[in-house]
Amino acid sequence: MKFCVIGLGRFGDKLAQTLAEKGMEVLAIDRNESIIASIRDKVTQAICMNVENEESLKAVGIEDMDTVIVAMGEEFSQSILVTALLKKHLNVPKVIARAVTKVHENILMLVGADKVIFPERDTAIKLANTLSFALMEFVQVSEKFAIAEIKPPKNFIGKTISELQLRKTWQVTCIGIKKEEEITLINPDYVIIESDKLLLAGSNERLADIAEEVE
Repeated sequence: MKFCVIGLGRFGDKLAQTLAEKGMEVLAIDRNESIIASIRDKVTQAICMNVENEESLKAVGIEDMDTVIVAMGEEFSQSILVTALLKKHLNVPKVIARAVTKVHENILMLVGADKVIFPERDTAIKLANTLSFALMEFVQVSEKFAIAEIKPPKNFIGKTISELQLRKTWQVTCIGIKKEEEITLINPDYVIIESDKLLLAGSNERLADIAEEVE
């Protein structure tokens, strides 16, 4: 699969690198040379160019891409123009555009975007939903790090803390368990049972990933 990511802010940069890590062919485009230099070795090809120019887009083979992601959501007018060029003039099969407001989304759809995403909003909603049904307590330590009380997923039950390799597999640490409102420190040989409430410390995203495993 061939992907092109246009606009390498935090979202676009992470998206381009992750796609490349998964074995996809990735063309990354931005008008900032320093940004291009930082990602050049992490994707298939990285180009610094004016993305509002139709001929320039043709020259880099944009028409050969399976999917193009227009990731510069904050640049409202530019993202709309580029999306329109890709769909109405260059006939790109699939264009996904990032929006920052509802009005922005509506305009992107009008000019032909196949899908419009709100990365920040969608991530926040996903996290809130997963945490609300799976976690009993959630303490935010910093912007991205928290301690959560969570029911053990089904595949955790009957295994020791050591067997689960939480730090290696999930990038979280089990700091104890809660039984009948009492918090107990545990050792690596402790076997998890269904009634346990695990106290896990880690990033919001990794805690949400574990929460999704809870039935």
